[in-house]
Amino acid sequence: MTHAFDILVLNKIAPSGLALLPAPRFRTGGDFAAPHAVLCRSADLHARGVPASVLAVARAGAGTNNIPVAELTARGVPVFNAPGANANAVKELVLAGMLMAARRLPQALAFVDALDVVDPDLERVVEDGKKAFAGYELAGQTLGIIGLGKIGCSVADAAIALGMQVIGHDPDITVDAAWRLPSQVRRAASVDEVMRSARFVTLHVPLLAATKHLVDARRLALMRPDAVLLNFSREGVVDHEAVAAALAAGRPAHYVCDFPGPELHRRDGVIALPHLGASTAEAEENCAVMVAGQLRAFLDDGEVRNAVNFPAVAMARESDFRVAIVNANVPNMLGQISTAMAAAGLNIHNMVNHSRGEIAYTLVDVDSPVAEPVLAALRGIAGVLSVRDLPRAA
Repeated sequence: MTHAFDILVLNKIAPSGLALLPAPRFRTGGDFAAPHAVLCRSADLHARGVPASVLAVARAGAGTNNIPVAELTARGVPVFNAPGANANAVKELVLAGMLMAARRLPQALAFVDALDVVDPDLERVVEDGKKAFAGYELAGQTLGIIGLGKIGCSVADAAIALGMQVIGHDPDITVDAAWRLPSQVRRAASVDEVMRSARFVTLHVPLLAATKHLVDARRLALMRPDAVLLNFSREGVVDHEAVAAALAAGRPAHYVCDFPGPELHRRDGVIALPHLGASTAEAEENCAVMVAGQLRAFLDDGEVRNAVNFPAVAMARESDFRVAIVNANVPNMLGQISTAMAAAGLNIHNMVNHSRGEIAYTLVDVDSPVAEPVLAALRGIAGVLSVRDLPRAA
């Protein structure tokens, strides 16, 4: 097997993920000037830029805010991520956040840290002091979940197991997510209904234009005075200035988040963690394995799984010769592609085409090698963004 692809690795990626990109066919490293793909976690590709040679970008995580997705889509470059690979890690942190607020654990820890442990009256001081940290149990409380993807469904499962009542809202819930959702979850008609109804509200939505400051001053005012808002999704989903004002006014009681910032630093009612949501060895490994596998499937066979900007496309290999075509989602593209191949005497063995928004993606298996003039003719079709020749790897 000969070397074929250079993968620019911009962050520490779990070895189990890199093992799916073996030498000599793949080279991984941090110093390629013209890589075929980029594999990253938190590296800011907006600032760094993405070389023109790049065929795909893969992020070992769920969010893609650090990647210029729109620019890459216009270039015909898929952006892969790892949805759900960190679901268990985030779920456990949400549970920890609820317990920290309900049992006043940060305050209790600070109290213990300040104790004089050689004081002969230590036992009395502890017994007197613990009265200030009396909390409440999760069982019987209502948890509202906004966003019912893999993480939201996983949180719902865990909360139900703890004896909580769960309501949820997701206007864009997928069929797969609906099947995963426990039957005990009551579906809310709106975000506002969740904010009014639940003692705990946890957010599990991506940061998009539509979700920027999804929780603002108006929605915070809907919450109960004893409510707890948890944000382990993205910082911008919540207006932190509005949270600071709401906490000062006594509604809600707590804001638990994964995003420290100046508006909330050392404020009463705030429990802020240093972006620990996916910071477990297991989550990092799951993410790395998922995206490395997706990247390899795309580079070798043109298949698309879990791209945020491309349709899902898979086709079993029934021929040694394959062409992958990215084009604008406009009429008569398949006709023009088929015509160009027929004019070159190529017999189409199998073909699959799917679209997503403005992008369409086609895999074509043919019965003989595809010569460079044919690839050039395909690239010359108006609206075609990229064409790749994908002979079966030796």
